Amino acid sequence: MIQVGDKIPAVGISAISGGETQAVSADALFAGKKVVLFAVPGAFTPTCSASHLPGFVVNADAILAKGVDMIACLSVNDAFVMQAWSDAQNAQQITMLADGGADLTKALGLEM
Repeated sequence: MIQVGDKIPAVGISAISGGETQAVSADALFAGKKVVLFAVPGAFTPTCSASHLPGFVVNADAILAKGVDMIACLSVNDAFVMQAWSDAQNAQQITMLADGGADLTKALGLEM
């Protein structure tokens, strides 16, 4: 499992930000940035929609004001689902990361 100080692996994911989707390597996306990364089991699930994501949406400005460059949410959903969830949750300040094949999730040691 990933530990403090470990580097993010060079694994392909889709990043959804500002209504755009792009294929990117996770290590390149995070390079040189201070990132708050959290993961959820699935977009649109009751607990993730009611408890996991909203706190980051509500507190995004305060988190970013502390010198954080990006707040990112990782899920094993595809890019289209992550974009729809972002829109439904008014989460435009959160970079949604689609890990549809769970490649990054596995590389981080977070699969169950």
